Amino acid sequence: MFTGIITGVGQIVDSQPLGEGPGHGRRLTLQTPAGYLDGVGLGDSIAINGACMTVTSFDVAAGRFTIDVSAESLARTAGLDTLGPVNLEQALRSHDRLGGHIVTGHVDGVGRVDVFEPVGESWLLRIHAPRELGRFLAYKGSITVNGVSLTVNRVEDLPDGQTAFDINLIPHTIANTALGALKAGGPVNLEVDLIARYVERMLSSDGKLGV
Repeated sequence: MFTGIITGVGQIVDSQPLGEGPGHGRRLTLQTPAGYLDGVGLGDSIAINGACMTVTSFDVAAGRFTIDVSAESLARTAGLDTLGPVNLEQALRSHDRLGGHIVTGHVDGVGRVDVFEPVGESWLLRIHAPRELGRFLAYKGSITVNGVSLTVNRVEDLPDGQTAFDINLIPHTIANTALGALKAGGPVNLEVDLIARYVERMLSSDGKLGV
């Protein structure tokens, strides 16, 4: 479980196939900020751009760790198959502050950046969401973009049945996450609000409890 409050910006510095053919995943090596791996153990969960992954090896002195990403995860996420900056968040502990919202680290879909431009001291981020995620988006609701807990400022239902939404990014968010590297036309990992997911399920059911 996570909060969507990024605890470090890392770099994917190496990506190696785990086998031949499209059915195999990749082993990623990530470089972290100094001291980031203090207290991390083998098998711990770390969210990489919002996708929950398991630490398979680590070197505290070098500040590096590895994860194995399955072909399924690669097919359903963005940014885990190329070298470059990524948002990192270690799993929530029971005594931590819940500064963002409840995040599972299970990516619901990949969106597309339509607009990423400065507006005053902040940045406007407009994302085109997959059709199936539109019903979970609401004005002032929560959304996780590449692992970052953010607030939706505007929702627009498009004529083609898809949905676009706006987010305002303050300078602190740009400076302390990898979102500053986004570009129009690029993909982003999206996780919808957990509460919205359960509400949608309850409203779509017949109201009967299972036995």
